[in-house]
Amino acid sequence: MDEIRRIIDRIEPPERDAMLAARRRQDELTKPQGSLGFLEEISIKVAGIKRNAIPDPFENKVVITMAGDHGVVEDGVSAYPKEVTPQMVYNFLDGGAAINVLARHIGARVVVVDMGVAASLEPYPALVDKKIGFGTRNMAKGPAMTREEAIESIKAGIEVFESELERGVDIVALGDMGIGNTTPSSAIAAVMTGKPVSEVTGRGTGVDDEGLSRKIEAIERAISVNKPDPSDPIDILSKVGGFEIGGIAGAMLAAASNRVPVVVDGFISGAGALIAAGLAPQVKEYMFAGHISVERGHRAVLEWLGLRPILDLNLRLGEGTGAVLAIGIIEAACKILREMRTFEEAGVSKKE
Repeated sequence: MDEIRRIIDRIEPPERDAMLAARRRQDELTKPQGSLGFLEEISIKVAGIKRNAIPDPFENKVVITMAGDHGVVEDGVSAYPKEVTPQMVYNFLDGGAAINVLARHIGARVVVVDMGVAASLEPYPALVDKKIGFGTRNMAKGPAMTREEAIESIKAGIEVFESELERGVDIVALGDMGIGNTTPSSAIAAVMTGKPVSEVTGRGTGVDDEGLSRKIEAIERAISVNKPDPSDPIDILSKVGGFEIGGIAGAMLAAASNRVPVVVDGFISGAGALIAAGLAPQVKEYMFAGHISVERGHRAVLEWLGLRPILDLNLRLGEGTGAVLAIGIIEAACKILREMRTFEEAGVSKKE
């Protein structure tokens, strides 16, 4: 835990002076005050994170997609077999998935991480190998992983981000890949928000009514068997989480410690955000909710985090897709702050 504690201790609040200066500038731009709504608030938040009233352009946009498998799949909680996880990882590496297309669209690089895929992946130069194990164990029968493995997954996420930081990271989106991963995400959401399992569990990849019932039952059994401690995020992660969820949490903590805005993707990324914020509540000030997912537990997650979603497009793909799309909006908000003229600069009369 020493490495994790070191990162957490480095997370400072966003700079209030920069935010105040950014707000003053927004009020002086050639528009009625507040007329750009949430875009104004986004730019002000970025200014505080970056300690710069007029944030520099995003030269290095990055999406980190964490992949891992889940033993609970054996209980019939997913409409797809676990073989899809490594197949999709290869698709990411070959540039053929939705996240690759959308990342190219906004000029972001995609980082693919094997956190715990239940297969031996072929070596790829672009694949980051942080495998903790060949998938988690079935959380409906016992802990998904040991406490030591949970800590290792968070540390691995920290290492991935810090390695990417050496190449340059101005803003980061966190995505996921893993058949069955909405099941541990629902378990984490239920434990941390206090909501009933049935209220935070959706259809994931598209299970039918019978599959949804099995999924809810498996989560309720996992919580009953493991009794995760709501006050201990590491305990929750170890008992009902996933390796990729721990990796997402670690990357988020590392980003915040380096004053880099974090864009949360969908439900699985949101579960990682819950773990990160449970460990370090101040990390929430560095987060943006890229979108609101169709997955029903996502709303409860964002409410707990105190985040307003930027987009609402009925997305439920994961991978980082919604977060990457939202980066374009965040970038636009900052460009308004930086490039739009004030009334004085433009020679435009103010309201009387």
